[in-house]
Amino acid sequence: MNTANLQLKGLIMAMASICDAIADKQLLTRGEIDAALSKAQKAIEEDDDHELSGANRAAILFPIRVLQLAGEAGRKGEGATFSDYAKRVGKLS
Repeated sequence: MNTANLQLKGLIMAMASICDAIADKQLLTRGEIDAALSKAQKAIEEDDDHELSGANRAAILFPIRVLQLAGEAGRKGEGATFSDYAKRVGKLS
């Protein structure tokens, strides 16, 4: 596997943990974190300046979708691995 992919996997899971900590410390609610992720997703989906293929757009949205799933799991008190989240994102796409 490409080293950059491994680094991104680590970064995404680190961000998921940071989002959990932010919610646990009540700096932001899980709903507010989800709203911020949804805002980012919407901005990417509406970006007409770059003519991206569907696959490229899905690749850009992938980390956002993983973080959204991690947030849902956090709300339920559950956890998952990166592979679990990746499989779920694949099923949603």
